[in-house]
Amino acid sequence: MPKLTKRTVDAIRPDPHGREAFVWDTGDGALKGFGVRMMPSGIASYLVQYRTKEGRTRRLVIGKLGVLTPDEARKLASDKLKEVATGGDPSAERHRVRREALIIAQLADLYLADGPAAKPNKKASSWTTDRSNIERHVKPLLGRKLAASLTHDDVVRFQRDVAAGKSKADVKTRKRGRAIVDGGPGTAARSLAVLGAMLEWAAHPERKLIPANPAKGVKLLQGRKQERFLSEAELARLADALTAMEGEHRLSPTATAAIRLLLLSGCRKAEILSLRWDWVDVERGLLRLPDSKTGAKLVPLAAAAVKLLAELPRGGDYVLPAAKGAGHYTGLQKDWERVRARAELAGARIHDLRHSFASFAVADGNSLYLIGKVLGHKQARTTEIYAHLADDPVRAVADRTAARIAAAMSGTTGRSDAAKVVPIRGSRS
Repeated sequence: MPKLTKRTVDAIRPDPHGREAFVWDTGDGALKGFGVRMMPSGIASYLVQYRTKEGRTRRLVIGKLGVLTPDEARKLASDKLKEVATGGDPSAERHRVRREALIIAQLADLYLADGPAAKPNKKASSWTTDRSNIERHVKPLLGRKLAASLTHDDVVRFQRDVAAGKSKADVKTRKRGRAIVDGGPGTAARSLAVLGAMLEWAAHPERKLIPANPAKGVKLLQGRKQERFLSEAELARLADALTAMEGEHRLSPTATAAIRLLLLSGCRKAEILSLRWDWVDVERGLLRLPDSKTGAKLVPLAAAAVKLLAELPRGGDYVLPAAKGAGHYTGLQKDWERVRARAELAGARIHDLRHSFASFAVADGNSLYLIGKVLGHKQARTTEIYAHLADDPVRAVADRTAARIAAAMSGTTGRSDAAKVVPIRGSRS
């Protein structure tokens, strides 16, 4: 290829194999290291290639074709190469200037675009949640700050402001959708965790977008623990509401099945909504989940859950298919809010169905270890949030026993009544 001119530059075409194509300035009067890079997309730029004094190869984009003429770009490239000749590194200098000018909003966009490649095992749903936290809390409160200048105190203030509701909003999401962005310590802690992960990614030695992670050492606020367990009376109202609303065509059979499956299996919402038929082993009464929150796991199914699954139609890949398209059902939150109102279950969340499964298991006298196995907890301490519930059946035994003793001592019970006392299983004399 001869010296780069308008004619030679206009003749450059994308590589047919989808690779970057480089055309270098050669021939009489050529500038060594000056060239054109053509991307597979057809976008082309002038660039200069050089070696630093440490021997590292650098490429620095000068400008886009069509904006600069070859002669203008050659002049700029020549100036950059003169810097190199005197020990400079124009590429590193450009990166330094960009880093110093990078604001948090721009850093967040880089993280969301490039972060998944650095964390291949992180689920797409987790990235969606991170994006929501960044767009709804990080950008509104910190977006205009220079990333390299963000301090520990800025991060502490950010968490405090989120908790105080300074990023609260009512956001329109789709044609008829909306998202209520709220505050509170729980939201603040989650937002800080996302911010901290983003800053850690930016401070990594491979990127060095910021000098250090200022979120390190900031203590997460403790959100109020929400423990809501449905009573037998509430479950009865819930069942009545499901039956009535489905009969009135105000609730789809899919929504009804989703809520019943959550109650009967103790599974997480995402595990049930994304459940595929090839993960269901009706014969053995198992769910074989390849990618749950805690990794691959087997979920034992109760007979009632197996019966419900056996009665569902198999019209596609998903147990709970979407009304349109090939995906799975996604409208549970709105459906649950309507069912909750009908059943008068104030404050009950979808995740409380899982809590309720656990609370009934505890009340039935099962060990926390076995309950943890059913729920798929990898660590025993996760199940320990239900430990206090074990006091209820124990207290009931104590109450019944003491009542009989008190009755016997008061002479209000005859010998025949005493004979009806049921021995405690596993008791020792």
